[in-house]
Amino acid sequence: MILSNYTKEFNYNLKLAYPVILGMLGHTLVAFVDNVMVGQLGTAELAAVSLANSFMFIAMSFGIGFSTAITPLVAKADGEGNFEDGKSTFKHGLCLCALISIFLFFGVLLAKPILHVMQQPQEVVELAIPYLNLVAASLIPLIVFQSFKQFSDGMSMTKYPMIATLIANIINVVLNYIFIFGKFGFPELGIVGAAIGTLVSRIIMLFYLWFLLVRNNKTRPYLLDLNFLNLSKEMINKLFNLGFPSAMQMFFEVAIFTAAIWLSGILGKNPQAANQIALNLSSMTFMVAMGLSVVAMIRVGNQMGLNKYAELRRIAFSIFLIAILFAIIFASLFLIFNDVLPKLYLDFDDPSKIFDNYEVLEIAKTLLIIAAIFQISDTIQVIALGALRGMQDVLIPTLITFISYWVIGFPISYYLSMYTEYKSTGIWIGLLAGLTASGILLFIRFNHLSNKNILTKSISKNL
Repeated sequence: MILSNYTKEFNYNLKLAYPVILGMLGHTLVAFVDNVMVGQLGTAELAAVSLANSFMFIAMSFGIGFSTAITPLVAKADGEGNFEDGKSTFKHGLCLCALISIFLFFGVLLAKPILHVMQQPQEVVELAIPYLNLVAASLIPLIVFQSFKQFSDGMSMTKYPMIATLIANIINVVLNYIFIFGKFGFPELGIVGAAIGTLVSRIIMLFYLWFLLVRNNKTRPYLLDLNFLNLSKEMINKLFNLGFPSAMQMFFEVAIFTAAIWLSGILGKNPQAANQIALNLSSMTFMVAMGLSVVAMIRVGNQMGLNKYAELRRIAFSIFLIAILFAIIFASLFLIFNDVLPKLYLDFDDPSKIFDNYEVLEIAKTLLIIAAIFQISDTIQVIALGALRGMQDVLIPTLITFISYWVIGFPISYYLSMYTEYKSTGIWIGLLAGLTASGILLFIRFNHLSNKNILTKSISKNL
C-alpha cells in the first residue's frame, strides 16, 4: 500500500467536507450554547432540556435518517449526468420529508405522557413539558430543510447548507439570550425561551437555503415546476426502500444515547446533567466524523454512477484515514481537558448550587475519558455507514446497528448502571461496547462489498 494514494485525496475530501462539518458543528454549537445558558439556571433546568431533547433526538434521527436516501441517489444521477432522475429524486424526497415531519411532530406531542412514567425526577419533568411543546414544532422546518440539504450535498454543493445553518445559529443564540434571561425588555422565559429560539431559527434556516438554491443556475431547474400531484410510485418505493433502513440505522444509534439520558435520569438529576455535558461535548467531535461520512456517501455514490469500483474503494479508505486522524486528536483533547471542559457548563459562583455542580463535574470528568476511548470506533462506524449508503447497501448495515447497540450495548449499559456501583460510568461503558461492535462489523461489511464489486466487474470484463 502506497500511502500517497490515499493522502492525495485529503485536500479534496476536506474541501467537500468542511462546509458539512461547519454546518453540523453549527447545530451542535447552538446546543452547546443552549446548555451553557440553561446550565446557569441550575442543574434541574439542564436535566430538563436533556430529557425533552431525548424525545426530539429520536424523532430527528428518523426524519434526518430518512432524508439521507436523497443524497446517494442525487449523487449517482449527477455522476451519470441524468437531470431527470436527479429532479425526480429531489421532488419525491421533499414530499416524503414534509409528510414525515408532520407525522413526527404529532408523534412527539402524543408521546409527552410517557415523561410521567419514566421514573424521572418530577421537578425535571415539569420543566421539560412546556419546552417540549414548542421545540416539537421545529421538527417540521428541520426535516424539510434536510431534504434541501441532502439534495445540495448530493450535487456536491455543500457550502449552501453550511451558510444557511450558520446564519440560523447566530439568530438562535441571540434569541436564546433575549428570551432565556429576559433581555431588552422581553420577559424572562427560562428554558421555554430556548425553545422559541430553536423554532424561529429553524424556520429561517429552511427558507434561506431554498433562497440560495433557487438563485443558483445549476440547482434552480431542479427546484422549479415541481408537480406534486404527479408522483411516481416507483420513485417513492425507491426512496422508501433506501430511506427507511437508513432512518432505522440512525434511530438505533440515537436511541441508545437517548436510553443513556433516561437511565441517567433514573439515577438522579445530577447524573443526568453530567450525561448531558459529556453527550454535548462528544456530539461536537462526532460532527466532524459525520461530515466526512457525508463526503463518503457523495463520493462513493459518484463512483457507483461511473462504475469505478477500485476508485470507490481507494477514495473510501482515504476518508477512513483522515477521519481516524481527527479522532485521535479529539480523544487526546478529551483526556487532557476532561476536568476543564465540564466547568464551562456550570456556575460555581452560586453557593446554593455548589454541591450539585461539584457532583456533576466529577461524573462528567469520568464520562469524558470513556468518550475519548470510543472516538475511533465511533468514527469508523459512521464513515462505513456513509460509504455503504453511497453504495445503496442499507439492509445488512441496519441489522448490524441493531445488534451492536441493542443486543450488545444497551444490556451492558442497563446492567452496569442499575445493578452495580458503576452507575453513570456503566452507561457509557455500554455505549463504548456498542460503538466498537458497530465499527468493526460495518467496516468488515464495507471491505467485503467493495472487494466483491471489483471482483464482479473484473469477471464480467473478462467474459
